[in-house]
Amino acid sequence: MIEVGLKHESQTVVSTTNTANTLGSGDMEVFATPAMIALMENAAMMAVAPHLDEGASTVGIEMATSHIKASPIGATITASAELISAEGRKLSFKVKAWDEQGVIGEGNHTRFVVDRERFLSKVK
Repeated sequence: MIEVGLKHESQTVVSTTNTANTLGSGDMEVFATPAMIALMENAAMMAVAPHLDEGASTVGIEMATSHIKASPIGATITASAELISAEGRKLSFKVKAWDEQGVIGEGNHTRFVVDRERFLSKVK
């Protein structure tokens, strides 16, 4: 059962593989906004994954977030997600990311519970 309050933290280290320059979202060697968003989505996905029925998964449909501070190569980034609302298949999360210096971004994320096979059958 999916209950409000479920939480998870995901972590990564800034390297040349997840910088703005490498991902094409900027031209500097700092943690990329798309990488931060992916880490936030991962935390949200993992918060509910153990509570889903067999064959179910979640897909992200919306992200509203800020990225307020740059993080250099070598910094450890942690993203947290907390389920704040569960309305049928619609799941809403509060997300936040930080490095050793403090918060680097925060916002809200929405995911939907889907049947994995049915979802993939519609992808062409």
